[in-house]
Amino acid sequence: MSLRKNMHELEAKFRYLNPMEGLSLISDLFPDKVVFSTSLGQEDQVITQMIASQNLPIQIFSLDTGRLFPETLELLARTESKYKTRINVYYPERESVEKLVSDQGINGFYESVENRKSCCFVRKVEPLKRALAGNEVWITGLRAEQSSNRSAMKIIEWDESNQILKYNPLLDWNFDQMLAYIEEHQIPYNPLHDKGFISIGCAPCTRAIFPGENPRSGRWWWEDSKKECGLHAR
Repeated sequence: MSLRKNMHELEAKFRYLNPMEGLSLISDLFPDKVVFSTSLGQEDQVITQMIASQNLPIQIFSLDTGRLFPETLELLARTESKYKTRINVYYPERESVEKLVSDQGINGFYESVENRKSCCFVRKVEPLKRALAGNEVWITGLRAEQSSNRSAMKIIEWDESNQILKYNPLLDWNFDQMLAYIEEHQIPYNPLHDKGFISIGCAPCTRAIFPGENPRSGRWWWEDSKKECGLHAR
């Protein structure tokens, strides 16, 4: 199937499918060309369980930026063990990280939005491009209620930056729906979530949120921005 052909038809078809059905169909439509990126967040843990429970031929990968919480890495190991699957881990290029730190200092991302985006590019965006290369569909755990930027996204959309079809199966799920699914299926999750860390990224760039705050408020908390790292740019 052509990647950009009949986009509206694809979107309409997937909108009426639940995530389990959608994941099964997408793997059938694009055999061996579908990948799922997990940050080990709650949404991504739900999708990992759905893929594993159906034994779908979807490659799961994660990005280790070198600045993750120990709890995140421990969860990766627990997830592999529970679902008897391998999560492929992509790392930033050594030379790029060394140059970044040499230019900015170890925590230079606190000094400006430009510095922070440079760090995100080296540690996340470039490894992501390597992970997506040669594939046709990128599955994400994005939910519309997470941010104003994500509320405009669609179940099926074209990612121009990476030249790939993006499928967001949980886009219309709310937070309580996600938590109920996690409890029902006994899905392992990051213990930091129970301490107020709703959206978890790199340790220096993530804090717990206060009651009533937007879930993305804990990311890059020192700056006023769209709270995106560039992986899901629009």
